[in-house]
Amino acid sequence: MQKIKSLMSRQGLKSPQESMADMSPVENFRIPSKEELRELREQPIDPQAEQEIIDSIEEIYFSNDSFDMVQYELEKLPPDLNLQELEEYRDKLKRQQGAVSKKVADLILEKQPSYVKELERVTSLQTNLQLAAVICTNARRQLSSAKEGFTEASLGLLANQRRRQLLTGLLKSLRTIKTLQRTDVRLSEMLEEEDYPGAIQLCLECQKAASTFKHYSCISELNSKLQDTLEQIEEQLDVALSKTCKHFDVSHYTKVQLAYTLLGKTQTAMDQLHMHFTQAIHNTVFQVVLGYVELCAGNADTKFQKMQYKDLCTHITPDSYIPCLTDLCKALWEVMLSYYRTMQWHEEHDKEEEVAVPDTDGTNCESPGDSTVGRSYVKKKLEHGLSRIWQDVQLKVKAYLLGTDMSNFKYDDFIVVLDVISRLMQVGEEFCGSKSEVLQESIKRQSVNYFKNYHRTRLEELRMFLENETWELCPVKSNFSITQLHEFKFMGQCRSPSVSPSRQPVPSEPMELSLFEQFVQGGNPFEMQIDNKEEETEDVLASNGYESDELEKNVYQDYDSDSDVAEELKQDYVDEQTGDVPAKSVSRETLRSRKRSDYNLNKANAPILTNTTLNVIRLVGKYMQMMNILKPIAFDVIHCVSQLFDYYLYAVYTFFGRNDMHATCPSTPVPGGQPGGSRQVPPGCWYESSGLGLISSRLRTTLNRIQESLIDMEAGGESIGPHGPPEERKEKVPSPHLSQLVVLTASGTLYGLAERVVATESLVFLAEQFELLQPHLDTMMPPAKKPFLQQFYSQTVSTASELRKPTYWIVAAKAIDYEQMLLLMAGVKWDIKEIMSQHNVYVDVLLKEFEQFNKRLGDVSRQVRIPLPVSNVLWEHCIRLANRTLVEGYANVKKCSNEGRALMQLDFQQFLMKLEKLTDLRPIPDKEFVETYIKAYYLTENDMEQFIKNHREYSMKQLANLVNVCLGSHINKKARQKLLAAIDDIDRPKR
Repeated sequence: MQKIKSLMSRQGLKSPQESMADMSPVENFRIPSKEELRELREQPIDPQAEQEIIDSIEEIYFSNDSFDMVQYELEKLPPDLNLQELEEYRDKLKRQQGAVSKKVADLILEKQPSYVKELERVTSLQTNLQLAAVICTNARRQLSSAKEGFTEASLGLLANQRRRQLLTGLLKSLRTIKTLQRTDVRLSEMLEEEDYPGAIQLCLECQKAASTFKHYSCISELNSKLQDTLEQIEEQLDVALSKTCKHFDVSHYTKVQLAYTLLGKTQTAMDQLHMHFTQAIHNTVFQVVLGYVELCAGNADTKFQKMQYKDLCTHITPDSYIPCLTDLCKALWEVMLSYYRTMQWHEEHDKEEEVAVPDTDGTNCESPGDSTVGRSYVKKKLEHGLSRIWQDVQLKVKAYLLGTDMSNFKYDDFIVVLDVISRLMQVGEEFCGSKSEVLQESIKRQSVNYFKNYHRTRLEELRMFLENETWELCPVKSNFSITQLHEFKFMGQCRSPSVSPSRQPVPSEPMELSLFEQFVQGGNPFEMQIDNKEEETEDVLASNGYESDELEKNVYQDYDSDSDVAEELKQDYVDEQTGDVPAKSVSRETLRSRKRSDYNLNKANAPILTNTTLNVIRLVGKYMQMMNILKPIAFDVIHCVSQLFDYYLYAVYTFFGRNDMHATCPSTPVPGGQPGGSRQVPPGCWYESSGLGLISSRLRTTLNRIQESLIDMEAGGESIGPHGPPEERKEKVPSPHLSQLVVLTASGTLYGLAERVVATESLVFLAEQFELLQPHLDTMMPPAKKPFLQQFYSQTVSTASELRKPTYWIVAAKAIDYEQMLLLMAGVKWDIKEIMSQHNVYVDVLLKEFEQFNKRLGDVSRQVRIPLPVSNVLWEHCIRLANRTLVEGYANVKKCSNEGRALMQLDFQQFLMKLEKLTDLRPIPDKEFVETYIKAYYLTENDMEQFIKNHREYSMKQLANLVNVCLGSHINKKARQKLLAAIDDIDRPKR
């Protein structure tokens, strides 16, 4: 059936009869006719036999349509043919063919209705197809007619219009591409104009346009070129950003930040900015130091360019150290100021963005959230960068500070260094609130090293000044105060201790602006370090000994030449700012003429001080300046300040206060006090042996402490004890020696009284100045070390006035001839029988000595003012020595009556009456000492024993005289021996 269908499909629509007629011979060779089919149907059929015949057909006959059965059967024939077998085989094949044909006929008949029905459908389909062919033919004919009348005419116009539009768009694109090709020239111009935002905006627009025309082959190359240009812009933008680190310009920085905003790299820009600041600090300091090193090296072949910064700092010479440091700080200030202004710009910019109207047209490339995050990041980054940049600055300056040994710098130069560093630390404190520990530690190391060397040199210099000091008055104005000296100007300035003490101008406003606020628009806080030295002038010396009041102008209005001398004194004699030894001081004639005019005016208020005193005061001021700047070494400096005072005190005592008369004192009377068993003892020994004492225990302890801790006795040959450690000796100073120009043995000058007054009163004046400075020193002293300062004031400074006693006692002991008085008293007859109305001659002689002393005291006061405390001490010493001489004279009496005792009282009363007219000192010293001794003549034996026990101020000889002379006439020998034994018991502990 399939073969039939396939044949029908191949041949087209044909009737079954035509189809049967067209079959191939092979397929048609046994198709039965209708009659045969009928015969076949009429023949009896055994279905089972028929099926067996069909089953006996070989399978190959059913394999495929292309099977050639004839060829197959022929090939099966054996080589030797047998007719009978062939016929039998032929009959078999016929039976098989018949069975198959019958089977086919049955099937055909069985499917005949369906076949007929299907054939009808095929016929109908053929008819429809023929109709469709007719319709298509008509349609094609009509379409051909429409093409000729409509498409080629009307639609051709539309095609041409569309083509025109495409070409117009293409032309526009080509022009845009041409413009893109030429943008590199405009970008270069904008970069030269530093219009970075415009360049980036143009480049981004070009990139956007290039992406639109990326289908053109030329655009790919242009896009790559634009990307390279954008990278080049970023590089130039980075260079422009680095320029803001040294010289901040608002408009320039605004352009740079806007450009980074367009790129969307504000955070990256901030990271780069900090890297540039770090690099700027390094490059700046290196170039500054390198410039000075190469300038000082001259034509040296050393390759400084390749050196590390730390090594380069070691090649700075002392002469160029301060200018280089100043320039270094100036350059670093510019970097920090740029950072400060950068932060200021961002703060103002953030405020403007917060109050700005939100972007509604979509032009802003960042969302509000991203913008807030970016501002927060920038703010934190800038705040964190403050301490980082200041740390870099500290490390660079530290390397510079420690690269040079400053121990041999002059004081003013070192103060300038401290000034600059202190100002830099103030900058750091205002910059980021840092305490500048790195700078403090490095400057402390240099300061301690410098100060030890400086103090050692100043002590040696002070010794040399003291040994060359003639103790002549340095004339200063009566209103002189240490605050007038430029070394103490810092005390009158209200400023932070961390700031330079002497070079800050007085603020014009109560609320002082910070350095960054002062110099934000220009200038440099380190420029004021220059030329300030010239302003440090002072006027403390008296012009020709007169003040500038109207009286003195009227007296000497025509005498103005001494104003030049004052300048000379300031420069050569007084003002030793650098600590160098003056080659030549002012002539003594100039000073003496100055003094004479001064003292002739009787200036009671003018301070008494010497050139050395002024130098010590100046040194103290310099030390305090250093303390004011460097609190960490305050204790070391105050300790050295105390050593200056200690050494001055010790020198005055050594020169004028030592009692060298003890070595010449004869031995005191032997115990027993026999009249002929004693020799005359000079008054110096009487006073020292009296028990009153010239030097208080506190002063003696202070002098011993100074000698042990500060004085190198071995260097002066004053000690033969064991040698101290070298380190300890290194901190000590040899004991000073009085200048040979100072004569203390001439009676005409009252044994150097003028020099003694100048020396002791200058010490007292120095102590007064120390008292004034105590509150300031106390604020500088660390709390743990304040007991040292209190002890120094209570045990050393307060003892200065006590040095008057031993100093002026030597004058009092030599000014009056006490031994002559003893000789005159020895010639008086005291065992008289009647009361005398006339006093003895020795009283007049003694009073004449006092008058002569008073006159010579007046002569000395014309040279140097003698203060009332000095005058009182001198008179007290002389009167005490005179009274004790009287008692000693009375104790030498061998015989004395009651009338003689009355004469003694008369003599003493006459002496007191005349003495009170010479001095205003009240009460008269030791008045009771004489009166009590005279009255002791009238005591009984029992009263005398009690008197001996109660009055130990009298010597053993004096008490023994009372027993032997006064009581000897009316007591027995046993009683006298008892009293003498009591005297010996009292004196025994003193031996």
